[in-house]
Amino acid sequence: MRFDLLTRTGLALYGDQWQSALARDLSISHRHFSRMVAGETRYIPDDLADRLLPIVEARRRLLDAVAREISKG
Repeated sequence: MRFDLLTRTGLALYGDQWQSALARDLSISHRHFSRMVAGETRYIPDDLADRLLPIVEARRRLLDAVAREISKG
């Protein structure tokens, strides 16, 4: 997975504090995740995208439901 995509996804999901929140939701230690994002470690889980996609999809469903509710007034 490209780091720019990981960064954009993290920001979209969690805002400025995305690294801690995303590391928690992916069950990756915050320290390792920070090193991974900074390019300080070569180990990036092969299944990172597979683990990230359900988080994105769940957030999308939640936001879609909220948007429907808002549009109803």
